[in-house]
Amino acid sequence: MVRRSQTSNPRSAVVLTSGADWGTRAAGQRRGSGAEFPLPRRQAAKVKALQQVLGVIRTAINAKRWAQARYMLSRARALVNALPVDQTVQEREQLALLRKKFEARGTTAAKSAPMKTPAPKPAPKKTSPKPPPDLGDRVLNRAALGYGPAGEE
Repeated sequence: MVRRSQTSNPRSAVVLTSGADWGTRAAGQRRGSGAEFPLPRRQAAKVKALQQVLGVIRTAINAKRWAQARYMLSRARALVNALPVDQTVQEREQLALLRKKFEARGTTAAKSAPMKTPAPKPAPKKTSPKPPPDLGDRVLNRAALGYGPAGEE
């Protein structure tokens, strides 16, 4: 039982409830499938909405937004089912390709889409080590460095 008070006054009436009046709040909060959205009334509007959804699915898959792609795939399925087959031949083919690409999202087939890849770095050239430079007959001023008289080496 849950104690529920309507006001902050402790002397006010306290209502005891078992939670039955809350409804099935947590059970009702399911992930949206995309098929529950209102369909456009006219067929031309349905075709246009389907083409827009296909574009959104394509960008969602390329950007690896899998939840959005799943939602839009179910929305596209609802639109395709609401339209006659002869009007949506190309859209159905595109949807089938996108569905295959979505299902293969963790494999190498999903990576077949053209993506921006960095240019390969050129391999470092292997050359022989340089000989040490010839410094000539240089004399160190050891006295200036604090090692004693100048002539000792």
